[in-house]
Amino acid sequence: MAPPSPTQLAWRGRIESVIRLAQPGLDLLLATGERLSRLVEPEDLDWTPPRAVSAPAPPARVGPGEPEPPGA
Repeated sequence: MAPPSPTQLAWRGRIESVIRLAQPGLDLLLATGERLSRLVEPEDLDWTPPRAVSAPAPPARVGPGEPEPPGA
């Protein structure tokens, strides 16, 4: 990938500055929304975690490993 041009670096700096300036307002908006949602429905019975909670998968095997038994 080619390094960014001076124009791209300038635009990136401007966009990052706008995001930095908007961050406190966005944090306040998120906190207000969370409080409001807890007031409206304190117990969310239909809530599901964002990803399944299960036992971690075993690590991937590297190398030749054990030979397959005949007929498998």
